[in-house]
Amino acid sequence: MGKAAQWMLMLLLGGCAGQPPLAPHAPQPTQSTDSQVNIDPLTRAKIDAILALRNSQPSLNDGQRIALISQQFLDTPYLADRLIGSASNVERLTIDFRALDCFTLLDYVEALRNAEDYPQFIHQLTTARYVNGEIGFLTRKHFFSDWSQPPHASAKDISAQLSPQAVTLHKTLNHKADGGQYLPGLPNVTRAISYIPSGYVDDHLLSQLRTGDYIGIYSNLPGLDVSHVGIYVMTPSGPVLRNASSREHNRRVVDSPFIDYVIATPGIVVLRPL
Repeated sequence: MGKAAQWMLMLLLGGCAGQPPLAPHAPQPTQSTDSQVNIDPLTRAKIDAILALRNSQPSLNDGQRIALISQQFLDTPYLADRLIGSASNVERLTIDFRALDCFTLLDYVEALRNAEDYPQFIHQLTTARYVNGEIGFLTRKHFFSDWSQPPHASAKDISAQLSPQAVTLHKTLNHKADGGQYLPGLPNVTRAISYIPSGYVDDHLLSQLRTGDYIGIYSNLPGLDVSHVGIYVMTPSGPVLRNASSREHNRRVVDSPFIDYVIATPGIVVLRPL
């Protein structure tokens, strides 16, 4: 499949560039006093506001806290490839709430749910985004399944536990069908990926999901685990996938009706935050 066809497929899945390839010209926010952190004043203020809201409701469980925090990002513009760094360019800890892709939405929410103040947020973000909290292109968690890998897991993969119809395949992540790499310079890794085919995402399956579960849309493409990610949230109107959507009629963080969204995809990978 050609590059244009692959990109079109990801768009049709509602996709987001939370998975490779990365854009080389991502906007760079104002640099802070920490030489490894790039942050702009609007983002800094929003971090403080969200943390104040989070801390004002200490009785919330993890799922409720994820729903509350992620709600603050609704209508934030979508922009692909938000992170800075490659095999040949120095990795920077980019923090920019002015626009998101699907993967940065998740790691900001994950960091904010575990932090009570700004220094804790920085620590939690580096832990969520990088193996052992070490900022670098090679230590960045580029793939959704990286989040569930011990000993640095942020979440547990429960896909196979949720459904007897779950399918497990061994995929060599980062390895393209033509022999190339999605991310040049990043070692390929072979990993078992379990997903629930969309035809089995029914009411019984939904009854086992929890608000705050992280959802990956499984990718049939060689070398990728998922093509898009979001957050499962049960709302008064029904279950939604809260996601930074690249679809032309969205281009922002939205709540997509869960079943309607998933049924048009190969299936889902479910990670439950630890």
